[in-house]
Amino acid sequence: MYTQHYQPRPLPEALKGLAILTLDLRWSWHHGADALWRAVDPELWRSTANPWLILETVSTRRLEELAHDAGFLERLRDQLDRREAHLRARTWFDTHHRGELEAGVAYFCMEFGLHESLPIYSGGLGVLAGDHLKTACDLGVPVVGVGLLYQQGYFRQVLDAHGEQLEFHPYNDPTMMPVVPLRDASGEWIRIPVELPGRTLILRCWQAQVGRRQLYLLDSNDFANLPGDRGITGELYGGGPELRL
Repeated sequence: MYTQHYQPRPLPEALKGLAILTLDLRWSWHHGADALWRAVDPELWRSTANPWLILETVSTRRLEELAHDAGFLERLRDQLDRREAHLRARTWFDTHHRGELEAGVAYFCMEFGLHESLPIYSGGLGVLAGDHLKTACDLGVPVVGVGLLYQQGYFRQVLDAHGEQLEFHPYNDPTMMPVVPLRDASGEWIRIPVELPGRTLILRCWQAQVGRRQLYLLDSNDFANLPGDRGITGELYGGGPELRL
């Protein structure tokens, strides 16, 4: 019903396939393409392990070099072929339950822990939800994840010189994460209205690709919303009872 559109930075024609690989989070648990990203920018790969961030920040000069690197292009074609083979392969669900659950199953969760490059989780619940989606991908079970795209997510904990806890809430920039706006067939960004007392809240829709599966994420940081409402999806498990509700 909906199509996925994304507009990454301009890439040399020979490297167009990199955008496809970066947005498929299957790389977070199947590591066949690690050497590919390491070749693009070894230092950035070592510090972030985030292919989408690497693709968006690596220099144009480096991309032009890779576009003329026969060895790199061969590895890129190999990874694209492997991804296509994975998507076309017959799965466990196809073999044992073909024709069942034709409408699929919606899996709602407050957090999904797929990878550090998508920091919208805090611990066990999120990691479990992420593993559910990864397993559904490998087995071919028609599960669709639905969650929230937090602007800050869970706080980062550090200790000061006196051993006291400090909390930091870095901003999650969606353009630096492996997600794209979810658009309809006409290319319009899908926004869902939610009626609240005296006003309408607008939720933007994002999509993360998890191999054969999709994860849809909602956030309220839309300019059409009141300033206070834009922060509803700011923090994971933050604030008092009203915000949690």
